[in-house]
Amino acid sequence: MCGRFTLTSNSDELQGRFGFLSEFTDSEFSDHGPRYNIAPTQAVLTVTNDGQRRGEVMRWGLIPFWAKDLKVGARMINAVGETASTKPAFRTAFKKKRCLVLANGFYEWKKDGNRRLPTYIYPKNNGPLAFAGLWETWKSSEGPVIRSCTIITTSANSFIEPIHNRMPVILSGETQALWLDPLTEDPANLEPLLIPAPEELLTSHRVAETVNSVKNQGPGLILPLSEGDLEANPDSRLFP
Repeated sequence: MCGRFTLTSNSDELQGRFGFLSEFTDSEFSDHGPRYNIAPTQAVLTVTNDGQRRGEVMRWGLIPFWAKDLKVGARMINAVGETASTKPAFRTAFKKKRCLVLANGFYEWKKDGNRRLPTYIYPKNNGPLAFAGLWETWKSSEGPVIRSCTIITTSANSFIEPIHNRMPVILSGETQALWLDPLTEDPANLEPLLIPAPEELLTSHRVAETVNSVKNQGPGLILPLSEGDLEANPDSRLFP
């Protein structure tokens, strides 16, 4: 799964890499980045395409248009790639409302008794990533329109598998265009994109358990554990 991630690249780098028009001001973007501990129901940066690529801030956790309560979204932060095109909550979005969810890396955890030991996973070139996502528009009878999204996951590659059995779908520059193409609706053309990223794309290191709390923020969260930390917890050497 993908339950926490980072976005630390600035707006110029993101626009240069993903070629989108900004739907937010520089000050609004500053409110959302750099961020080192993005959690479900928080705002995330996405790229959509209605004939033109647009950067949009959305709520993380897809709220189906037919939902009666926005709280449903907290349970829909991820969509399983193998079933996303047929699940009632996602199948309409799969055809017509696909997006990129931008990130620089993500966290996964291994259990050690009652402890959750976090690992930070990120590209070797330290550049931004594009997760495959779906989005929806929802409006309550009393509140404003909310645009929300989910991140699609797939089976883990051999690099991630020792940490977790699932990982977010990371789209390459070549596959992003097809995923965003508003004229492509046939799942048979889209599902082949939902595969594990190449093992050589990513690297990782153990980080402090401080990241376990969504209240904690800042660049210190992605720093590698020191040798002293590792010696104090020898079992942590089992994890990348």
